[in-house]
Amino acid sequence: MDTESLKSLGWLLVWGALFFVMMRYGCGAHMMGRHGKRKNHNSAADRETKDPVCGMSVNPEKAAAASVLNGNTYYFCSRSCRDKFEKAPGTYTTVPHDAH
Repeated sequence: MDTESLKSLGWLLVWGALFFVMMRYGCGAHMMGRHGKRKNHNSAADRETKDPVCGMSVNPEKAAAASVLNGNTYYFCSRSCRDKFEKAPGTYTTVPHDAH
């Protein structure tokens, strides 16, 4: 390849990279469905709770199991964690001082 062809190829790569960056992060992002997709209060991470048995983070919408105790719903990563919780819930929850 001669020098002029390499120069043209280099400019093509520069413009292509600029186009990619603008479509990915800039003004073209709204066409790609990414514009304004920053973390908000309704994100999945905000809805996650902690499995009271093993401490794993659990998304209530995708939890393997759930259990209701005294009006509170607890979500679990697995059925075995739920079964352990239901056998001895006091081990995994704190009892309010007013309940005595």
